[in-house]
Amino acid sequence: MESRTDILIVGSGPAGSTVAEYAAEKGVNVTIIERRSQVGVPVRCGEFIPANDEIRDMFPSVEDLDPLFDKIPSNLRLRELEGIKLVNPKGKETLLDFSGYTTDRAGFDQHLAQRAVKAGAELVMNCSFNRIENGRAITSQGDIEYKVIIGADGPGSRVGRSLGLQGNKNPYPAVTAQARGDFEPYVTMFFGGIAPGAYSWFIPKHGQANVGVGFSPKFASGNVHEYFDKFVSKHDLDVITKVEGKHVPSEGPIPNTVSGNGMVVGDAAGQVISVNGGGVPLALIAGRICGEVAADNVLDGRPLEDYQTIWRQHMLKPLKTAAFNKKLADTFAFHTEFTTGLCMGILGKRRMDNLIRCKRIFP
Repeated sequence: MESRTDILIVGSGPAGSTVAEYAAEKGVNVTIIERRSQVGVPVRCGEFIPANDEIRDMFPSVEDLDPLFDKIPSNLRLRELEGIKLVNPKGKETLLDFSGYTTDRAGFDQHLAQRAVKAGAELVMNCSFNRIENGRAITSQGDIEYKVIIGADGPGSRVGRSLGLQGNKNPYPAVTAQARGDFEPYVTMFFGGIAPGAYSWFIPKHGQANVGVGFSPKFASGNVHEYFDKFVSKHDLDVITKVEGKHVPSEGPIPNTVSGNGMVVGDAAGQVISVNGGGVPLALIAGRICGEVAADNVLDGRPLEDYQTIWRQHMLKPLKTAAFNKKLADTFAFHTEFTTGLCMGILGKRRMDNLIRCKRIFP
């Protein structure tokens, strides 16, 4: 295959599909390439989406937030959740008010990809991006000539490396699976209890939950699958799906997200909340900005740097606050199980509530 397109997007996750939809709506030619054979499969995330008001509270300067999330059909809102429960290494619980819902992440991603195709984008499956060479994308299905290329290909972005952009530093390994059972209507986050620097979760659906484990290699030297097995045994979980893994950006956005005629977005840009690994809402927010700027660049020469300027205006301060809070936790809390419990006790409910909302925990 040898082809041309105005905008080439690598990756069909929430960021890539949102970029494609908003760019295609402006009338430019858009192509998404996806290395997998099915959008959204396998699922490698917790599948929790905060309520619109919660997203607005964390990122108050984002305009027209509701249209981004109200387009998600009701059948993809699997269970409404009432809060987040934080559990220290000794089992002490702190319940925080925080509303949202669990989704079927594969269906969620497929819905967004279908919207992009309906808007006019072309979706090419089983197509892996290799590198950029002489203004062309070299892929497993041939060369693709483009005017703008966008990397929505995850934290180890090949597109980002090809553009000479700095990658995500120290991403956390994490694994997830589905477990059968009745779970309380809360996201439950366990800190420690398996190993220093490890965290684990229940994110409930109806009759089952997304369960998983992640950890900081700085503080624990084990294998993430070993920690997952320990977590499953400790809570007597009935795991019913294959365990899937990924790496989660942990230090906030990368320094630069634009280079030449290319951009990166979503996990590839480190647009992830460091303290909890949440990235889907940010993928949609940044994806819309990226798609509109990319299309305008093709149509009338708008600078691609506008993408970086705008997303930073809306998202950078909360994300930097979350990254700073994460660094504090790394410095003081995660060295041992004792220090984790001690620091959670010192923080108390109010400061832990600020922590999950990307707000400063100390004046």
